[in-house]
Amino acid sequence: MAARVLRPLPRLKPFNRLQVILQHLKMSKHTDSTAEVLLEKRGGAGIITLNRPKALNALNLSMIRQIYPQIKTWEKDPETFLIIIKGTGGKAFCAGGDIRAITDAGKIGDRLAQDFFREEYMLNNAIGTCKKPYVALIDGITMGGGVGLSVHGHFRVATEKTLFAMPETAIGLFPDVGGGYFLPRLSGKIGYYLALTGFRLKGRDVLKAGIATHFVESEKLPDLEKDLIALKSPSTENIADLLNSYHAKSKIDQEKFVLDEHMEKINSLFSASSMEEIVKNLKQDGSPFATKQLETINKMSPTSLKMTLRQLREGASMSLQDVLTMEYRLSQACMRGHDFYEGVRAVLIDKDQSPRWKPAALEEVSDEFVNDCFKPLGNNDLKL
Repeated sequence: MAARVLRPLPRLKPFNRLQVILQHLKMSKHTDSTAEVLLEKRGGAGIITLNRPKALNALNLSMIRQIYPQIKTWEKDPETFLIIIKGTGGKAFCAGGDIRAITDAGKIGDRLAQDFFREEYMLNNAIGTCKKPYVALIDGITMGGGVGLSVHGHFRVATEKTLFAMPETAIGLFPDVGGGYFLPRLSGKIGYYLALTGFRLKGRDVLKAGIATHFVESEKLPDLEKDLIALKSPSTENIADLLNSYHAKSKIDQEKFVLDEHMEKINSLFSASSMEEIVKNLKQDGSPFATKQLETINKMSPTSLKMTLRQLREGASMSLQDVLTMEYRLSQACMRGHDFYEGVRAVLIDKDQSPRWKPAALEEVSDEFVNDCFKPLGNNDLKL
């Protein structure tokens, strides 16, 4: 049988070659407007743009796998002086992790249910330990995984459109992404209140609660970004000065803190060491505020509530790394359990808002069960 002759490929004319290169660049994940995350260098700044506006920029594993190495690269690059992270679409910075994908994976024992949390928490740690100033423009919805992409960085800029929450207890999860580190460090017991009830903070209140570091009007963000990019070899102080100057000029949304009048109650009612005691405190108090919190807490997963209270109480004196290691153990306990799948079904899939928790009451969630959730995973532990 005659051997097949392989003809050499035609040599491209220079113009055609240029076209091919341009086409390739167009399709590259870094510049393609259909990519889920855009990574670019402008001036002295590395810019991360979350680009899933239809999904409110929800964070998935492929985005994590692009952002993490890029942060590590920029951190080592002497020509990168700061990192900016933002979202597209005008509605959200990042509304959370891609919960649907994790649910599907967890049900069939797919690795994604381990990989997602492991790599997300590694990214949270990379942000928390980043040697370059990290500026998160949290314009719009910032919840769950979106909080993890912002709160551990040096600067968090809220706007009048910011909507913050850690709503995990409503879906049988817990306020992860380092919630066990930053929530108990907020003033008084506000972090415990936000974690257990999923209460939403809006606009300047995100700053007043200590979650954001600055407040700038949404329409001024493009100017702020331009000015950040234009800074020549800036230090952290130079960046802080620029953010402070924008912050000082923002006059909108000046009402007093939404939780101001309730802070005394929050600090006393949420200081108990067990969920049962917190519930008892709320019942005994009997004020409209306490009654409302009781109604909210009664809708949450009892398992999640107990897990969360312990997570925050222990996390209060732990390093971010130890908190994330603890949270990885809890994430895997949730993947093994019942309430996470039931919560996602009730809130995100069927949307009947009527989860059937198992166990259904706080008293039925034993200390032994909760202790099990916190147990080390041996070789499977998160190593940071």
